[in-house]
Amino acid sequence: MRNWQILTEESTFRLKQTARGVSVAKYRKQELRGRHPLTENTDHGPQIDEEQFTKILGLIDSGVKQGARLACGGKRFGQKGFFVEPTVFTDVTDDMRIAREEIFGPVQQILKFKTLDEVIDRANDTQYGLGSGVVTNDLNTALLFSQGVKAGSVWVNCYDHTTSQTPFGGFKMSGQGRELGEEGLHEYLEVKTVTIRIPQKNS
Repeated sequence: MRNWQILTEESTFRLKQTARGVSVAKYRKQELRGRHPLTENTDHGPQIDEEQFTKILGLIDSGVKQGARLACGGKRFGQKGFFVEPTVFTDVTDDMRIAREEIFGPVQQILKFKTLDEVIDRANDTQYGLGSGVVTNDLNTALLFSQGVKAGSVWVNCYDHTTSQTPFGGFKMSGQGRELGEEGLHEYLEVKTVTIRIPQKNS
């Protein structure tokens, strides 16, 4: 079940201009089971409250007004509850609100890029830096992206895969410190410095 309200939601998708065979048409035909999140087989949960529901619809509206192409979704889902249709925008530019603000809803933006250096620079042009990912068959591309992007987690050919051994936390406005892993234990410790003057050195 998804409600797209997690901090590492993959809401921004950057696609190389030379990529082929990528289509959002299947989402238009997808039958969604939007209902109570505890109901069996639910795959589309509601937003947390009316305020968040209204914020998401407002951001969708801003995307349309700023010139992004609405590929699918974009409306309220059903007549009861705070459900929003899974929404995909294409032809998105970096200056649009939907590309710069955290939406916390079922809205994905597709932006195109030409080079690795370009996409790293554009990905870093944000006040946030919690999670990122890259899909590639080239190990050098994976390593260069991982080194260059300013995010606390980088997933290669997977996404949002976190275990109890992997430190988790963000850069910039996405938080301080880490949880999980050995680094997570440091948040519960205090370091004390004790300095003792020794009157005579025996060695």
